Amino acid sequence: MTTLALTPERFRAALGVAAAAYLLATLAAPALGSVDLDWGRALGERGSVDAEILFRARLPRVLMAGLAGGALAVAGVAFQAILRNPLASPFTLGVSGGSSLGAVLAIQLAGRATGIPWVPLASFTGALLVVVTVHGLARARRHTSPVTLLLAGVVLNFICASLIQAIHYFADLTQSFMMVRWMMGGLDVFEYATVGYLAPVVLAGVSLIWFQARQLNALSAGEEWARSRGVDVPRTLRRQYFGASLLTGAVVAHSGPIGFVGLIVPHVMRLYLGADHRLLVPAAFLWGGAFLVACDTFARIVLAPVELPVGIVTAVLGGPFFLWLLLMRRRELGF
Repeated sequence: MTTLALTPERFRAALGVAAAAYLLATLAAPALGSVDLDWGRALGERGSVDAEILFRARLPRVLMAGLAGGALAVAGVAFQAILRNPLASPFTLGVSGGSSLGAVLAIQLAGRATGIPWVPLASFTGALLVVVTVHGLARARRHTSPVTLLLAGVVLNFICASLIQAIHYFADLTQSFMMVRWMMGGLDVFEYATVGYLAPVVLAGVSLIWFQARQLNALSAGEEWARSRGVDVPRTLRRQYFGASLLTGAVVAHSGPIGFVGLIVPHVMRLYLGADHRLLVPAAFLWGGAFLVACDTFARIVLAPVELPVGIVTAVLGGPFFLWLLLMRRRELGF
């Protein structure tokens, strides 16, 4: 792992490359799909088929992928820092399990029958309940412990998974298909309004984590080290936990669980940029967004006109890549 000092020049260069990758992915993705676009009609003829495909089908989806990927990557950075566990991810502490439980319960009971988006609302509510429960268990002895956070989150994940199976067992065929499809993770249909109200939530969560980058640097070396440097460890753990959980819950409520983004991107960033969270957090957001945009574009075109759920693509592409990366950098990782 690189140990280069974070100079202003290095900070600007690293973020410049990350921003360029994010921008390139965002601009290139809408041009790719099962249907070739006539750019003259798409940009010049409002209401044409090409304009509808570009501005109503592809562009909102690309913007959502950029937000979701960035949010999951930053959440992964925060969870790995506060748990001091390189295998931690946005779904480690039960947030995804609670969100999935809320979603399948909504599909079973309501869906969108009354015009209200019950599935995202129930999904976010489930995530919020798990977050509060895990934090309450971790503070049972008046001290927020990373170990207790981890154990409570894993146990609640298993409980939620069992309840999901029970609900799934009693669902009819249509409901069962909807549940399975939602839990694969996807970015199929989104409107600008969804992107618009999700963006401030993501911005707030990322800002909360980034503004405490120095505390995360100290916390990554251990609680005792952080305390010796004047860090309020319980407050930092609490803020990082809620900030990362907010990002995860908000994204999963709309896209379903999309794995590997919050695990792979933080690792790659640490290997090539170092472990300074002042750079790691914004770089992870930009590269995470670019990564998910690329994966979602691949999901749209690899079997066109059939579209794969992007959660499948991130697992199929991300898993082998991550194993290859571990093998290639095993000496730097200490094994």
